[in-house]
Amino acid sequence: MIRLKRTDCNHPDFIKLVALLDADLAIRDGEDHSFYDQFNGIAGIRQAVVAYSGEVPVGCGGIKEFDANTMEVKRMYVVPEARGKGIAGKVLEELELWTTELGYTHCILETGKRQPEAIALYNKHGYQIIPNYEPYTDVANSVCFKKSVSFTKNQYP
Repeated sequence: MIRLKRTDCNHPDFIKLVALLDADLAIRDGEDHSFYDQFNGIAGIRQAVVAYSGEVPVGCGGIKEFDANTMEVKRMYVVPEARGKGIAGKVLEELELWTTELGYTHCILETGKRQPEAIALYNKHGYQIIPNYEPYTDVANSVCFKKSVSFTKNQYP
């Protein structure tokens, strides 16, 4: 059973999972990694979710304000041995729910073209591709998404 915990960027399990994410992205992004890394600090993330299988942290994600109506989804990650079990979708749904509870109406996010699993996840959860927003406007490897959130729990298969 997966348990979700709401926390913030200072939680040690969130920090540990983000370090694993950064190691994975360093490989996927190659020479582009230092560019992306400058936008992926966790200090501004006041809302983070950690997913647990038993007592073991297996996934995470966070949101931070983008503008008055929009939260940006950041630092989504599931450890390799826990992938394919719907954990990322549960974390994403919890972040969307939190977004609506905070009074925001949209979620946006950026992911890389070298992350097909992430692109599939966001498509499955109703995100639409949008023109790249700053600071990704002219970045060929970036794909940006947006979703209006008025949340109904378990609305996805």
